[in-house]
Amino acid sequence: MQAVWKLSKYIKPYILFAIIAPAMMIIEVSMDLLQPTILQHIIDDGIAENDTSYIFKMFGLMIGTSLIGLIGGIGCSIYASRTAVNFSTDLRQDLYETITYFSNSSKDKFTLGKLVTNLTSDIEMLQRALTMLLKVFVRGPMMFIGAVVIVFITAGELFPILLVVVPILAFCMYYFTALSGKLFHKVQKVVDDVNTKVQENLAGIRVIKAYNRKNHQIEQFTDTNTQLMKRSMTADQIIGVLAPLTMFVVNMGIVAALWMGAIKVDDNTLQVGVILAFINYLMMVMQGLMSSSMVLVQLARAIPSAGRIVEVLEEKTELDDPSNPEEKAIQGSVTFENVSFSYLKGTESVLKNISFHVNAGETVGIIGMTGSGKSTLVKMIPRLFDVDNGAIKIDGMPIRQYGLEHLRQSIGFVPQKATLFSKTIAENLRYGRADATEQQISGALQAANAKEFVDKLETGTEHELTQGATNLSGGQKQRLAMARAFIRKPSILVLDDVTSAVDSISEKMIQRAIEDQFSDATKFIVSSKISSIRHADQIFVMDDGEIVAKGTHEQLLKTSELYEEMSKTQAEKGVTLSE
Repeated sequence: MQAVWKLSKYIKPYILFAIIAPAMMIIEVSMDLLQPTILQHIIDDGIAENDTSYIFKMFGLMIGTSLIGLIGGIGCSIYASRTAVNFSTDLRQDLYETITYFSNSSKDKFTLGKLVTNLTSDIEMLQRALTMLLKVFVRGPMMFIGAVVIVFITAGELFPILLVVVPILAFCMYYFTALSGKLFHKVQKVVDDVNTKVQENLAGIRVIKAYNRKNHQIEQFTDTNTQLMKRSMTADQIIGVLAPLTMFVVNMGIVAALWMGAIKVDDNTLQVGVILAFINYLMMVMQGLMSSSMVLVQLARAIPSAGRIVEVLEEKTELDDPSNPEEKAIQGSVTFENVSFSYLKGTESVLKNISFHVNAGETVGIIGMTGSGKSTLVKMIPRLFDVDNGAIKIDGMPIRQYGLEHLRQSIGFVPQKATLFSKTIAENLRYGRADATEQQISGALQAANAKEFVDKLETGTEHELTQGATNLSGGQKQRLAMARAFIRKPSILVLDDVTSAVDSISEKMIQRAIEDQFSDATKFIVSSKISSIRHADQIFVMDDGEIVAKGTHEQLLKTSELYEEMSKTQAEKGVTLSE
């Protein structure tokens, strides 16, 4: 319940709607409670006395109360929906914004499947619960209390029946509500597993096909899906027992009322209309308890969802802005001072005591074997991760003193895996610079050697990319990712093995464009090919998380056995380009 209380702040902007909705419901319930009493008077005072005018007057009153109840019900539905939908929209917005600021460790902690569930079914569960709370939870208790009070006043002879029926109904509803809450919490956990499986399988569909593991993945999904089916069926079946059970109890109450009523009518101590009114009120008691229990069931399902959402909202990101961030223009000098980092705390460091200094405008090449820490090193520059030990400085100032937005705005980062969004090519490039003109987009495409293939597309830069840009080749995606970084004219340009999917001719053209257009920018070029970095001002050779050698291409050929061995190997394979 503490989580629900924390989320109640999202209702505050719509508190007026949240007050109007139950107020309108009170009007509807009040009119409903009058109906059996009016019916009683029609039978006992109208029909029994053969008073036609009185009967018509009561019929008119019944129609009038029904219309007023209709207005109240419609008004309640409108304002309850407005409150719940606005609540869920604001909550979903905040939750999405929180997730976008997550560090990688936070994303790994929650998993993508769980985060998708949070944004979809968990919030939908809360929206339904709030709607029912504003509508049904007012109706249920008020109908129950109103019916009991009216029976006590108008049909005291039959009231003992309620004293037996109501406790039995209340116990049944409490028991089933408590049990369903536990069961639906388990259901929600399996929903997370289903979402995770679906995402993994869709993301890796090509690998699955290439290794002919389709049937294996289907079996795994079938197991998870079957588990969800079993838990959902158990929960739904238990909830399904509640309705017939309560109806049975109410029917026994009706039988008892008819039996007792027949005796008292025969003794002339009770009128027929009172019996009919009692039966109607008994049904209202059942409806009130049933609707209240349904709300409690919905709340029991929503409370775990609220807890899961609050857990995400309160997750402390490891990457935070300083209280007084530095906003001065970044020139581009970069210093690492004994930097160490590990992805999992307490495990072996991926980077070990890395130290170097790069002047603004210099080009740095980084090379090493797979798993040597090359990509991790450059990810530290835009603070995609924070160091465990040591310090990183830009222009002589600790990197943590810069505002994250300002820091990253000054850096053009192109990761190994090109990530493009299901938008147009122009919109994807404007991720690098929101106000980019057509001329700037064209220039960036030219620099990344992407203009030629983009111009051949029927709609050019307005060409719509599919999800994951599956309608482009790997090399085309990589060049667009580079163009997105180039368009912002950054002070620091980080290229993480971006020419791996690019042919040698395109690579030369891109290198020439970088030299011409980004001569003032500090450039970090990670590559597995010496041809991509041989002209760098400094080359760092990495091995097992350490920089084992530094220097120019010519110096390293003389001083680094590892670099010399890589150069010879690539030369034998025809990879190294000539001058």
